[in-house]
This record gives sequence, structure tokens and C-alpha cells, in this order.
Amino acid sequence: MTGKTAPPAKKPAPAAAKKKTAATPKKEPAATPMEETAATPKEESAATPKEEPAATPKEEPAPAAGDTPAPEHPPSEEQSVAPTDQPAPEAMAEGTPASEEGSPAPPAEPQAPAPEPEPEKPKAEPPSSPLSLAVEDVKENAVTLTWKAPEQTGRSGLDGYVVEFCKDGSSDWTAANQEPFLSTRYTIQDLSSGDKIHVRVKAVSASGASVPATLEQPVLIREILQLPKIRMPRHLRQTYVRRVGDAVNLMIPFQGKPKPEVVWTKGGQALDTSRINIRNTERDTIFYIRNAHRNDSGQYELAVRINGAEDKATLDIRVIEPPGPPENLKLVDVWGFNVALEWTPPADNGNSDIKGYMVQKSDKKSGKWFTALERCSRTSCTISDLIIGNTYSFRVFAENSCGLSEKAAVTSAVAHIQKTKTTYQPEKIPQRDMMEPPKFTQPLTDRTTTRGYSTHLFCSVRGFPQPKIIWMKNQMEIREDPKYIAMIEQGVCSLEIRKPSPFDGGVYTCKAVNPLGEASVDCRLDVK
Repeated sequence: MTGKTAPPAKKPAPAAAKKKTAATPKKEPAATPMEETAATPKEESAATPKEEPAATPKEEPAPAAGDTPAPEHPPSEEQSVAPTDQPAPEAMAEGTPASEEGSPAPPAEPQAPAPEPEPEKPKAEPPSSPLSLAVEDVKENAVTLTWKAPEQTGRSGLDGYVVEFCKDGSSDWTAANQEPFLSTRYTIQDLSSGDKIHVRVKAVSASGASVPATLEQPVLIREILQLPKIRMPRHLRQTYVRRVGDAVNLMIPFQGKPKPEVVWTKGGQALDTSRINIRNTERDTIFYIRNAHRNDSGQYELAVRINGAEDKATLDIRVIEPPGPPENLKLVDVWGFNVALEWTPPADNGNSDIKGYMVQKSDKKSGKWFTALERCSRTSCTISDLIIGNTYSFRVFAENSCGLSEKAAVTSAVAHIQKTKTTYQPEKIPQRDMMEPPKFTQPLTDRTTTRGYSTHLFCSVRGFPQPKIIWMKNQMEIREDPKYIAMIEQGVCSLEIRKPSPFDGGVYTCKAVNPLGEASVDCRLDVK
């Protein structure tokens, strides 16, 4: 047979080169018909299709010279008929070396695909920085900080905060608290007076610590001096009144730094701690009496002192109770239906001014007390409108801001309202002649009216016996005409002309007649 001899087999490339070739297969040029007939199954197996996936990093070692690699696809029938003594195409020189003549090798077992790597889980983010870090108070050896919770606390939640500080000019941060805490307020203790410190706060969670929130300026540790000042509440600037038995609980705020000394006195003497409890804080003092007595009344002096500076205030307390009864109640006089009483103020006014007195009466028949007078400001009164024939007793209560006295002063004597005999003598009234002829006290007045609108004419007359009234128009007596309505009431005469027309204009006359004489008045009516 004639044909091209196959080129000598090249030495196998290194393993790395073979891996690269297998990963990116080259596209084989189209074979000619002669080459197709000359191609052997071994050459077919050497060409790899374009659609084959890239080989995995784990590959078998390269075959030695003379070995035939296992084809991925079994040869077709046409390929199996082609003679095996045809030389291999030159393209095979770039691939694997051609194997010796013989039957095709059995197909190799397919390799299992490599498992895909699992995606990495996102790491939990730490919380954000605390907000609004500020200094609340500075003392001689401590500083108090406040802040707000961070906006984001993360999935795991917030474990707490860590407060750190360092001296100005140093970078060595020291934790003020060993364990995280959840409060948004913290006081750093045991600091040196006169030092300047930088402070920062971190939010801590299981995911880590936040970016610290730091004060912009260092804090100078020293006591801020403030003069003492008592801020007396408005309702305590006047007399504070309580009843006997009530509790007295007063809080009076003040200011001053360092913590001032608070001293309470009454009349220049220290307070009786068995009855009065005093509790002082840095900002206020509390004055407390559990059960007030009358002798607790008086003026209490409060003094707040700091290093020689002092502020004073006075608290006036009055404990009151109901007054005693009035004294020396007397029944002064009884006449007709009236009784006069007198008394003197009570000896004990209950530590409050007497506002007035209440007087009550009781009749012997019913025995019940009825209030006859309230809030009487004087120490005497007159009780009227008593019932004839009854016998009365009287009592008086005193009243102050706390109320009425528990007891009353009662009259020792009783008042008996006697029945008096009276004779009625009618007054003699002289006879008077009331006869009088008619006389007009108010004449008629001229009028002008509009057509279709009713109008009235008025005049007044007196006389006894009551005169007879006659109305005339143009000296003609007006008789029963529905157009005219004449009336007289208590000497006032009126004539109503209903819906007048120009024909109803003229002179109207009112004439009064009785047995003693007559009188008349007239007027003119114009209708437009």
C-alpha cells in the first residue's frame, strides 16, 4: 500500500502541559474523504469534541509512548470499516501519539463530577456606635457620662457597653468596667483631681465591639463650685396650714457644689428628732412629720452652707383644729315674736381666726334643732318669726378654717312666746266727694297715614261717674261700623281705623259725657 507514513511519535509532554491541552481542546480541521477513510479508530478516539466539558484538576497521568488512550465514544460503523494501515493525519501530531494497530480499546468509565464548594456564610456585623455621648456631671474624683443606644445592635443583640478612658497625651486606654453593662449612664470613680482624660464608649455584642464613641474634648477632673441657693416652692412661701393628725411631708430643693451642709432649727434650737424627720440629699431636703400636733406650729429656719457661704429660708407651719364653744351665752330679751341673744368668743380658737357663728333654735314640742342664722360675724343677734305659744331653746357654734366647734353653748333660760290679746280698731276714713265732670288729660293729635295701613287715635279722660265716650267723624257720630273699633280702658280711649282710604280722611272728635257735664277733643286725619 502507498501512503504517507505516520510521523514518529513525539515524547509525551509534561503532565501540566497535558492538563492544559485537555482543559482547552483545539478545534480539529475538517478531514478530507481520503483522510476519513484512512482514519483509524485510534485516531478518532484521539480527537475530542468541542462540547466536552473541561477536565477537572484531578486527571490521570499521561500515557506512556505506545499506549493508546481510551476513546470517549465508540467508533461508528464507517470508521470501523476503514483500513487500519492508512497513515494518521498530521493533525494527530499535535495531539496524543497514535497507538499501534489493533482493535479499539474498550471505553473508559465516566468520571464523577467534582462537588461544588459550599458558599461562605456572611459574617454577623457588630453593632453601630453609641449615640450622643455627653458629660452629665464632674466631681473632684469622678465623672458621670450619659449616652444613647446605637441604632443597629446586630442579629445577636446587645450584650452591653464598655467605657474606656486615658489621660490626655497618652494612648493607653483603660477599661473602667470589667464586664459589659446595659445602662446608658456610668460614673468613672477614683480619678485624680486636676487630670484631663479622654473617654470613649463601645457597644459590645456576640459579633464583636462597635466603633467607639469618643468625646471631642478631654474632661478636666475638678470640682465645679456653686454657691448655695434654696429654691423655696411657691406654696411654702406663705403659711403652710395643716390639721391636727395630718402628715406634713415637704421637699425643698436647693443647689450648691460641693455637697452643702443642711441645718434645720426652730427658734434657734435644734429640732426634736423624735417627732420631726429630716432627710438630706445632694439636691434637696425633706421635712416630715407623721402626726402633726398643735405645738408643731411655728417658724422653722433652713440654712444651706458651703465653705462659709450660706443661704437661709423660713418655713411657717400652722397646725389647726376646730375651735372651742362660745362662752357666756345669754337670753337678753323676748318681745312679740322675737328673741335677742348675746355671747363672747371661745377661749380656744383652734389656732385659727374665728370666721363666724351658727345659731340654732329648738322648740319644746318637737325637740329638734333648726338653723336660724349662719356665719354671724358679731357676738349678738336677734331671732325673729317665732311661733306664738311655743317655748324655745337656743345654742351657738363657733366656726374657723377647720370647721364648726365640736360643742355648742346652750342658753340656760328658755324663751316663751306668749299670746297677746289685741283689739282691732278700724281706721276712720273721712268721706270724700269723688264726683267730677269729664276732663281730657291727653288730647287727640293730628295724624297722617298711608292708604291700606290701619291706624289708631288715642286720648285719655277722667271723670266720675265714668263718662260715656262718643266718636264722631266730621261731626257725624260713628255707629256700629266694622271699619271702626272703639275701646276705653282705665280712662284711655282709642279708635282703630282699619285699612283707611282717602275717603276716611277728615276731622275726628272724641266726646265724653256724664251727669256732671261733657268735654270733647278733635284731630285731623290725612290719608295718602
